[in-house]
Amino acid sequence: MKIYLVGGAVRDKLLGLDVTERDYVVVGATPQMMLDQGFEQVGKAFPVFLHPKTREEYALARKEVKTEKGYHGFECDASPQVTLEEDLMRRDLTINAIAEDEDGTLIDPYHGIQDIEHKVLRHVSEAFIEDPVRLLRVGRFLARYEQLGFHVHPTTIDLMQRMVQAGEVDHLVPERVWKEMEKALSEKKPLAFIHTLNETQALKKLFPELHRLYGVPQKAEYHPEIDTGVHIEMVLDVASHLTDDKEVRFAALLHDLGKGLTPKEEWPSHRGHEARGVKPIKDLCERFKIPNAYRDLAVLVSRFHLHVHRAFELKPSTIVELFENLDLFRKPKRLEKVLLACQADYQGRRGFTQRPYPQADYLRKAYEAALSVSAKEVIQGKEYPGDVIKEKVHQARVGVVKQFVNAQKKPQ
Repeated sequence: MKIYLVGGAVRDKLLGLDVTERDYVVVGATPQMMLDQGFEQVGKAFPVFLHPKTREEYALARKEVKTEKGYHGFECDASPQVTLEEDLMRRDLTINAIAEDEDGTLIDPYHGIQDIEHKVLRHVSEAFIEDPVRLLRVGRFLARYEQLGFHVHPTTIDLMQRMVQAGEVDHLVPERVWKEMEKALSEKKPLAFIHTLNETQALKKLFPELHRLYGVPQKAEYHPEIDTGVHIEMVLDVASHLTDDKEVRFAALLHDLGKGLTPKEEWPSHRGHEARGVKPIKDLCERFKIPNAYRDLAVLVSRFHLHVHRAFELKPSTIVELFENLDLFRKPKRLEKVLLACQADYQGRRGFTQRPYPQADYLRKAYEAALSVSAKEVIQGKEYPGDVIKEKVHQARVGVVKQFVNAQKKPQ
């Protein structure tokens, strides 16, 4: 029985990055041998065990045989005869197929160290094509490591394109697609995830709402980049620099889906795209079972991003209605998320990246003014029906926001 450190811990150590978790593979053992040593079995599809003290994962070395399409279409062999090299061969990328023994010696049968040095994401073997999740994982790893200079090897891109053409992505479990996408949204360059899906034609299959934005023109006076797909990429990239918040990045990515539904005869104008974008956002989120918090923020940013951009033109009553529509008096933390997504939209245009976005601070201060209104002070102990109280509070908020607006000088 031999134990090896494998996967991300070895890879990130070689990259000089912090190692956050460690996984081990055990060669020459049986499940009973692991249980006899106090390990707790947690794996269902194949034997995975938790160390009795560290709670780190130890998996028996295994081979897999493809039996049908999709993520679950495998038969597993985790017998004691499976070698370390056979276990490493079933892994996705060479940089993830390096092991380290208990003496610190590296075992690298598929040249992962060389690919780390050359900053290449490359498949281990042709078996890569058997698991459609790997297509998503490559995009996620590129989102993490592109900033270090990594790229996907052309032969791996070719394999991923073949996977899409063979219909493998059609068998992906929705929850797993979202899990990989959510992880990608937390990385340094989530745009690399979108780029990878687009280059392999998987974007069209998985996220047609996003794919159809490419080639849709916008007015050059507002969008020098013209192509809506390019604009969306720029917005996501700006959002990634502004915040680590995954909900904001997601909303930034989806905020213009309505432009993909604009009739061609109306191009390059997109009047009403804010409301048109709500249904495709909801459809996408339902399809992949995306949490409500992501969906709700994306819908609100789609509906109201032009209101935020035109903040200096809004009447006090419209500003208060905007706050109410965003449900900010019950969910005050939502304001910052909306403002960040809208700033990303504004700056995510060619030549606009470094431009200031004073609308955000203007609306922050207007919201502070609106928050100063107390329902108790408004009703002054009198008995009113609920709808009357609501209207009186609304009017009081409009009043204080009007005072704030009148005290401001519109920035040049």
